[in-house]
Amino acid sequence: MKEVWYLECVNLFKIICPHQYKAYKDCHTLANYKKKDYIYFNQDASKSVYLINSGKVKLGYYNQEGEEVVKAILGKGEVFGEKAILGEEKRNEFAQSIDSETIICPIHVDTLQDMMKNNTSFTLSFYKLISFRIKKLERRLEILLFKDVRKRTIEFILELKEEYGATLLNGDTLIKHPYTQKEIACLIGSSRPSLNIVMNTLQEEGYLNFIGKEITLKRAKVLAS
Repeated sequence: MKEVWYLECVNLFKIICPHQYKAYKDCHTLANYKKKDYIYFNQDASKSVYLINSGKVKLGYYNQEGEEVVKAILGKGEVFGEKAILGEEKRNEFAQSIDSETIICPIHVDTLQDMMKNNTSFTLSFYKLISFRIKKLERRLEILLFKDVRKRTIEFILELKEEYGATLLNGDTLIKHPYTQKEIACLIGSSRPSLNIVMNTLQEEGYLNFIGKEITLKRAKVLAS
């Protein structure tokens, strides 16, 4: 996604985290989570907004059949739980760490409102984070609505390339990403078997190789949606 430049060029954590402000530094602590730890559950009280300092956080819910539905997987510099500042009383999703070590900056709604009231720069930065999140979700919704499984898969791989890709000496691109196949399937609105079929087809066609959480895009054939 082209919007990724924003998080690459500006370390918003330095602007938004209360640790950066003398008035809040002494009374604010970061929270540490291990893999599969929950930050909050569905129906928990919405009292804080969270900023990711490091690691990855999965947002989701369970449908009527009891199946997990992944809404988003967020990384460093991204905000979640923001509906608390918009008047939400109870969570309608869960938030779970999916890294072995995730560090979260929790900001209580009262503290956030106080910071926004007294600091224009902070307020603008916070709303830019929210805007980035909305654009990312809108982009994913557009992909889900108007593209087939193959195109959705390719679009997602190209997003992974921008965020996690590194060029190898032979010109190939290695993508080391944090997602399981089940999570990718959920994010692109597909089933795991359908995703496997598409990935295997792309591999047979010479566009890529994949194993586990690594995808290698071949220099010889350009992957495009």
